[in-house]
Parts: sequence; structure tokens; C-alpha cells
Amino acid sequence: MADLLVVGGGAAGLMAAYSAAKEGAEVILLEHNEKLGKKIYLTGKGRCNVTNDCTLDEFLREVPRNPRFLYSALSAFSPQDMMALLEDNGLPVTVQRGRRVFPLSEKASDVTRTLEHMLRKQGVQIRLNADVDHLLTEDGRITGLVLKGGERIPASAVILATGGLAYPSTGSTGDGYRMAQAFGHTVQKTLPSLTALETTEVWPTHLQGLSLKNTEISAMAGKKVLYREQGEMLFTHFGISGPIVLSMSCHLPEDLSACQVFLNLKPALTPEQLTARLQREFDAAPRRSLAHVLETLLPQRFAALFPEIAGIDGDKTCATVTRAERQLLQETLQHVPLHLHKRRPMAEAIVTRGGITVKEVDPATMQSRLMPGLFFCGEVLDVDAHTGGYNLHIAFSTGFLAGRSAAQMVLQQ
Repeated sequence: MADLLVVGGGAAGLMAAYSAAKEGAEVILLEHNEKLGKKIYLTGKGRCNVTNDCTLDEFLREVPRNPRFLYSALSAFSPQDMMALLEDNGLPVTVQRGRRVFPLSEKASDVTRTLEHMLRKQGVQIRLNADVDHLLTEDGRITGLVLKGGERIPASAVILATGGLAYPSTGSTGDGYRMAQAFGHTVQKTLPSLTALETTEVWPTHLQGLSLKNTEISAMAGKKVLYREQGEMLFTHFGISGPIVLSMSCHLPEDLSACQVFLNLKPALTPEQLTARLQREFDAAPRRSLAHVLETLLPQRFAALFPEIAGIDGDKTCATVTRAERQLLQETLQHVPLHLHKRRPMAEAIVTRGGITVKEVDPATMQSRLMPGLFFCGEVLDVDAHTGGYNLHIAFSTGFLAGRSAAQMVLQQ
């Protein structure tokens, strides 16, 4: 018998168990993997971008869906609280580009090790290889759970921190959705988010491995701007990726054919400035081919391909490029059209979009509005954010609030 059970030993579950135990509750943490924090090991390319050193309002601007739902959680446990907690427990942190926060060692394993040490110090019982089958209820409230082997574990509250569907190799199976639905919870359709995108056009695949900096990408649905940002992108063997593409993926409709993407390869120049620049380059090398002269504006591989994208013969000498063709080059350089075919698979996505609808969860406590004693935190909820440490901190902050709320509830009974 325990006061409360935490299902899931990822970022949200670890923080929920710590927060609850800190309040004085007797906590059992159940993880179906052979070790804790498997997904934490993958964050920040193994360096673990634990949070972002920003204000609450700045944080909420990085959350495309249901940002206000997070107000209480972020107020209860801010990015600065997370940084202080790690440092107080012997893990120094460093703030890097974009205010991304990493452990000073830049080892994700140190974050997991520190969190596990914090749990053991608070007396949390950790059970690995523990698969939960279903939750138990009596008189309309949670009374514990049953493991797949048949073992029953009674408790006054259960916190579901089971994650989403991204990175299934880490144990993200969607079990939390199933358990929540058993009590009438609605699960918003899940999609890969912070993910690369496949294009219908083939030409990006010929530029595989080419990274562009200071490029502007726009996603449009008719005349409506869904997303516009400047930064770094990458061409791949299937289409496009890189930081601004991953963030853009959060804002796209489920049906990708309902939108179109445009690249501005020269966002720092006005159309008039770019037209004048092209004319200067052509005047300086009238006998050279168009493709060759474009190397002054684009990487060599892209320059060789670009005239075809614009619909102009790249072998033409600059002296023979017409005014209309020069205008077309300028327009295409600042408005390269791309059509999206599909998102990359969930196995490659950084986070899951969708999940348990937040309208059915009390944002002040993370408790279910439908089942007393049931709490949620982390990626199982329908909340996701851009890259930069925001998603991991959503897990930590909602976990902290769920743990504290659940502990206070059971200790007051």
C-alpha cells in the first residue's frame, strides 16, 4: 500500500514522484522499462536540453496548443526553479545559445542520475519492468492499479506520466491514452510533432546534407500565414528538416495538402535590392553561365540546380538573360514553393501532438475532472511546444504540480 502511484519513469514521472514525496507522501514509481528516463537520454542529442531560461510569458509564446493550460504549472515550477533544483542537488547547469539550459557536463545521463538520486533520497520506491494493465476504482474514485502479471497495488491516487507515442523505442506505447479513455477521457488525435517533412518535389533530395542558415520559411493556408520564421534548415534524402522546419511542423494542419511552404533564400534583401544585386552580378560576368554566376548567391550545389527550379535554362550566358527572366529569378529566390507530402514517422518525431484533452483536466492541480484521484502530467496531455527545452520543461512543471497536488490531496484525507 502506498499513498500514491506514479506510472511512468520519464521526465514527468520522475518529477511527479519527487514532488509528491517531498510533500511527505509515500510514493511508488512504476516504470515498464529496465531503467528510468530512457527518453531523457535522447534529448538535446544526448546533451539533455533540460529547460529554457526564459520568463513565463516568453515560455507560453513557444507553445502552439493550449498554452494557458500551463500557466499554473509554470508558476508552480519555473525554468529557474528547475535550474536551481539541479544545482542544489549537485548538477551544475549552463545556459547556451537561445537560452537553452544544459547540464554543465553536457551528459543526459547525469540528469537522469541526479533525478534518481533525488527520488531515493526522498524514499520513493522504484519498481522497474513493471507493466500496468489497468487502474482500479471504487465508489467513483481511484483506488490503485493492477500490473499485467495480476499484482494489485492499492493507493489513494494515481499519476499517469506515460508519455505519448514519439520515440516508441523508449517505451512510449500510448498506454496512458487507453487508461484515460477507460474513464471517459477524450484523446485528441495524435500526430508526429517537431518532425521533419517529406516533399512532393524531388529536387530537395538532390541537395541531401546541405544546410542553409538565415533562410526564412513560411507555411501558408491560402493567404493565411500559419508559420513564418528565419533560421537554419536542412535538405534531406526525403525533403526538409532542421530547426525551423521542426518548429513549423507544430503549426501545420493534419491534412498537409491544405497548406504550402515557401522558402525565402534572401530574406535580408528587399525585392528591389535583390534585383539590383542580380543585375550587378550579370554585368560583371556577361559570358559566364547563369548557374555559375548564381554561386555568388547560393551554395554551389544549389546554384547548379536553381535555374531548373525557376524554370530557366542554367546554361544561358548572363548576357542573354532577359529582364523577365531576371525578375523570375528574383521572385523565385525569395519565394521557392514546396508542397508537403507527409510527416516523417512517429518513431522519428521529437514529441507527440495531441493526447488527453486539457478541458477534462484541472490546470490548477493536474487532476482529472472526470475521475477523482487520477492525475496527468507530461506528454500524455494535449500540449506541445517548439524546440529549445520547452517540451522537457512542460514535463517537469506539470509533473511537479501533479505530484504536489496528489500528495496534498491524499494527506488531507
